[in-house]
Amino acid sequence: MLKLDGISAGYGPVAVLNALTFEARAGEITCVMGRNGAGKSTLMKCIMGLVPARTGSVTLDGTALHSLPAHRVPLHGVAYVPQGRRLFGPLTVAENLEVGLMTRGMGDETRERVLILFPRLRERLSQTASTLSGGEQQMLAIGRALCLEPKVLLLDEPTEGLQPSMIALIRDVVLQLRETGVATILVEQRPDAVLRMADRVAFMAGGTVAETVARADLTPTAPQFQKYVGV
Repeated sequence: MLKLDGISAGYGPVAVLNALTFEARAGEITCVMGRNGAGKSTLMKCIMGLVPARTGSVTLDGTALHSLPAHRVPLHGVAYVPQGRRLFGPLTVAENLEVGLMTRGMGDETRERVLILFPRLRERLSQTASTLSGGEQQMLAIGRALCLEPKVLLLDEPTEGLQPSMIALIRDVVLQLRETGVATILVEQRPDAVLRMADRVAFMAGGTVAETVARADLTPTAPQFQKYVGV
């Protein structure tokens, strides 16, 4: 289990996360929702050590992550797909995947599992990443993250700007990962997508998790969507 307890963090003098408590369980998809500025992306960056926690703790299966430099967090099995993908554009698809494999010393079996999940990447292995379509770049970003064989996968609005067929493909992959025991944290703004995927939904407001609700207790007209997301 990934657990954040009493986390405060921000940028310079600006506080963004305030005494935040949050958890993500193995084999579950936890969706994070909230208005712009609620702290969703900062939450992800804090887990990864890119925004240091000023107070509180981040632990994965009892191992403290908050005191680690950012480059060591992935070694413990935490993979991050940021908003905007952040691929190595001049490198090929194969080379981007190789970067992911190198992170935790994974090999051909892991690469093959990723290519089974995303068969289009197999067709594009020699293609430069920057020349892929938006949907293919998102596949590659997720595929590169999965090359770590992660315990925890962080996805920051992975379907933003994609066509419906790509959204459905990414949703199917996320659901498959749940069956393998991966804990997925997904930032998503669309209630319809959340209701198709989530096990639990964490609603953020004012830099903290204001309410966490089981998917079974939510409907498309649930008041939480209006209160915390504005839809």
